[in-house]
Formats: sequence, C-alpha cells, structure tokens
Amino acid sequence: MSASVLIILTSHAQLGNSGKPTGLWAEELAVPYYGLVDAGVKVELTSTAGGQVPIDPGSVKPIGSNHALVDRMLEDPTLKQALRSTLPVETYVDRTFDAILFPGGHGTMWDLPESVGVQQIVEKTFASGKLIASVCHGAAGLVSAKRPDGVAIVFGQPIAAFTDSEEAAAGLTGIVPFMLEARLRALGALFEGSPNWQSQVVAGPQFITGQNPQSSAALTTALITALKA
Repeated sequence: MSASVLIILTSHAQLGNSGKPTGLWAEELAVPYYGLVDAGVKVELTSTAGGQVPIDPGSVKPIGSNHALVDRMLEDPTLKQALRSTLPVETYVDRTFDAILFPGGHGTMWDLPESVGVQQIVEKTFASGKLIASVCHGAAGLVSAKRPDGVAIVFGQPIAAFTDSEEAAAGLTGIVPFMLEARLRALGALFEGSPNWQSQVVAGPQFITGQNPQSSAALTTALITALKA
C-alpha cells in the first residue's frame, strides 16, 4: 500500500506540578506503528518540540511482560532511533499525508493543544479531506483546530477519547489541565464513550478515534481499512 501517515507525538514529560513523569503511552504508538508499517504504509514520526520523545514509564515493563508490539518496539533499533531524533511538528506543516495519527499518553494534554504546528496540520488535513486519527488522550491534538468559519473542527463529528470516568479512575482529575471528554463535548463533538477500559473505536468519514489503550488494535484496523479505501 502506497499510503503515507504522519504520527504526531507529545514532547511533554511532566504530570503538571506533581513531579511525576509522563509522556507517550507506549502501546498507543507501538500497535498502530507496526500495524501500518507491516501493511506497507510509509510512516513518519514527529513531536511538538522535536528531539527525544518521552515515554511514560508506567507504559513499559521489562521485556516479556508487555504487549508483544511494545516488546518489539523496545528491541527495534530503527524505531528507537526515530524516537530519539524526531523533527518538530512545524517541519511538516507544508507536507501532505494520507492520514495523521495522534497516539496518547498524558503528556499530550499539555503540549498538543498549545502547539500552533499541530493546529495548522490538523486544519490543513481536515480541509484537504484526508484522514485524522487519534487514540486515547491523543484527541487533545484536535481541540484547538478550527474550520475557516471559526467553528471547532470536531463540531458535529463522532469522536471517542479517554473518558472523564477513566480519568477519575486513573486519579488524575485534579492534575490534568482540562478534562478531555468534557472539552470535546463543549466544542460540539458527538462524543461516544464505552465503559472504562473497554475497546471503543468510532470511525466517521474523516475522523477515526479510539477511547483508550485497549482500542489501539481496533483503531489500527479501521485506519488501514480507510487508507485502502
């Protein structure tokens, strides 16, 4: 398959003022990355600040204890080098991809909504009719983008993302800068949530979004199907 996908990652490594580390949730990159690459899709990685992408330590265990594709990531020199040396997202504003994808991890909540480059890429991708995908907190990359008339890009769009109930269960309601489900609803998204930690993927004409890490595989399948179409 000759399709191309830009995966946009967080550069934010701290959970607010808690002193605790965060970043990218490993499974939410590893599962779609290898699904796409193994399907013959050309994949490039970028991050908000460029350079090393922080990985949430809570998402990585010793080899043999992770999701098989996380283990594959941990032993893959090519992907590890790519994660050490990302170019900043602004580098890609003038390039066109068949899809963009935002993996999650709590880091995304701080830097994706504030990134002008992210906003520009989402707006351009939407205007060109290309695919926009996110997993879990990756939907934070969608909250600042607007249509030419000033309406939020998610307005009227069926969207799944990490739910407020899951945030409460994770004990981070008072730490995240905003509640993702509540923000998406306030922007007019047609939010679709499942019970905590259940796989939930919502695929519309342009947006393909997954609720949580458990949704990574179904999200990848839906994205590959849409790219083939």
